[in-house]
Amino acid sequence: MKKALQGRVWKFGDSIDTDLIYPGKYLPILEPAEMAVHALEGLDPEFPKKLGKGDILVAGSNFGCGSSREQAATCLRTAGVACIVAKSFSRIFFRNAVNQGLPLVQSKEAAGLVENGDTIFIDFTKGTIRTKDRELAFPALPDFIMSILENGGLIESVKKRLRT
Repeated sequence: MKKALQGRVWKFGDSIDTDLIYPGKYLPILEPAEMAVHALEGLDPEFPKKLGKGDILVAGSNFGCGSSREQAATCLRTAGVACIVAKSFSRIFFRNAVNQGLPLVQSKEAAGLVENGDTIFIDFTKGTIRTKDRELAFPALPDFIMSILENGGLIESVKKRLRT
């Protein structure tokens, strides 16, 4: 994970559930690359074709609610989502995203200040999000979560720890 990133915004509302992120009918798919072509298909069947590597999702509250399927985080990360910024996250989705190496930022203000297509800059070290006309602070992630994200997810983090 990079210490800072810049990306194009895709904006979503509240309570985007895991069935919208990764529809249940695709659960038999096991390959992350195949999962990625269905990212957010529940909201827009054409969305996977629109999503670009390094794009950032910005949403309202309770992002990732619903079932505990880790495929929701896997498909977003594999599809190229660099980060998700939301007012709040479902606890299980938050953990699944961290485990997959997908950074999440909690910001109560960001969703109200950006639109689809805007570019934002996120600095994880400073704990800031820069929009076209504002800089917002966000709560820093704990060091152990940052370490997991920097290593590319929980499995890679454990592998690294076992090697040292």
